Amino acid sequence: MSGPTNTPMNVFDVAGRAMSAQLVRMNTAASNLANAGSVSGSEQDAYRPLKAVFAEQLDKASGLSTVKIASVTRSSATPIRQHDPGHPLADANGDVWAAPVDENAEMVEMLDSSRQYQNMVEALSTAKQLVLDTVRMK
Repeated sequence: MSGPTNTPMNVFDVAGRAMSAQLVRMNTAASNLANAGSVSGSEQDAYRPLKAVFAEQLDKASGLSTVKIASVTRSSATPIRQHDPGHPLADANGDVWAAPVDENAEMVEMLDSSRQYQNMVEALSTAKQLVLDTVRMK
């Protein structure tokens, strides 16, 4: 798969796609953290965590491989039933359903995706400097 002008991918394209994928990953973790602790009046309406699914994307023209977001899926984790008859969303049994978000796992996901994003920024910075050094050669 090549760029919009059908030119082979280069290191800047690969890094840009990797950064975009990590940004989606960070956004899904942020969404999950934002909804942690949220409750609903039914199991069906409870928030379920999101997960970014990556896939390899090979550019046959250049032989470079990068990443793409194959999908963003919802977890099948069962919401947590809590007995709270005084809650305004409580069902007939006095239960509310909490989002099954593991806040610790989401923080690890956020930190890891942030670190991967920063690694790609460093790779781009190095590639840019090498290109500039090459252009300056006499």
